[in-house]
Amino acid sequence: MSNILNVTQLRKSYHSGEKTLTVLDDITFSVEAGTRFAIVGPSGSGKTTLLGLCAGLDQPDSGGVSLCGEDLGTLDEDQCAALRNREVGFIFQNFQLLPTLTALENVSLPLELRGDKAAATTAKELLTKVGLAERMDHYPSQLSGGEQQRVAMARAFSNSPSLLFADEPTGNLDEDTGSRVIDLLFNLNAEAGTTLVIVTHDMDLARQCDRILRLKGGRILE
Repeated sequence: MSNILNVTQLRKSYHSGEKTLTVLDDITFSVEAGTRFAIVGPSGSGKTTLLGLCAGLDQPDSGGVSLCGEDLGTLDEDQCAALRNREVGFIFQNFQLLPTLTALENVSLPLELRGDKAAATTAKELLTKVGLAERMDHYPSQLSGGEQQRVAMARAFSNSPSLLFADEPTGNLDEDTGSRVIDLLFNLNAEAGTTLVIVTHDMDLARQCDRILRLKGGRILE
C-alpha cells in the first residue's frame, strides 16, 4: 500500500519579541492510503500546527511534506489550494458552518464553486446518509452540536476526498453524541475508502485507528 502523506524532519517555531518558541521539532512519519491515523497529545503539544502543515495551510521552517504525491514545498499558495480542493476534506472542532446558509446550502456550496451541476443532488444524498434528511432547510443556529458536526461531515465528504483531516471532531460534543458522530465518520470513511487523519486528545477514539502518533512538547514520543 502506498503512502498518501509523508512528513520528513518537520520543524516549526514562532518568534515573540526576543523569544523563539519551537512548536514542532524533527517530526517524521508517513500515512498509508486508506488507513485511519490518530495524532494525540496534550494541549500545546503541536497537534493542530502539525495538521496545518500537513494540509499546506502553513509553511514549516524546515523539513518537507508530500501530500497525494505532491511536494508541498514546490507549490505556491494557489497550487496548494487547488490540491486541497481536489484531494482533501476537513472537519473542525467548531464545525465552521456558514451561519447564513442552510444545511443543504453549506454542503452544496463547495460543489457549486467547483462547477458541479449536480451539487444540490449530491448534497441531499450526503445529508440523508448522515441522518439529516428532515433538517436540510435548517440553519446552523437551529441545529444541535451533533447535527452541525454531521453537516460538516457531509460537506467534508462532498468532494470525495482522498484524505480527510479531522481536528478534535468530538471536542465540542458530549460523550454519547461524540460517539455517534465518530461511528458515522468511520462508516462514511470506510464506504468512500478515504484516508483519515484525526487530531484528538480522546484515547478511546485514537485506539479505534490503525496507528497512533503521540506528541509531547513538539516532539514524537512514539
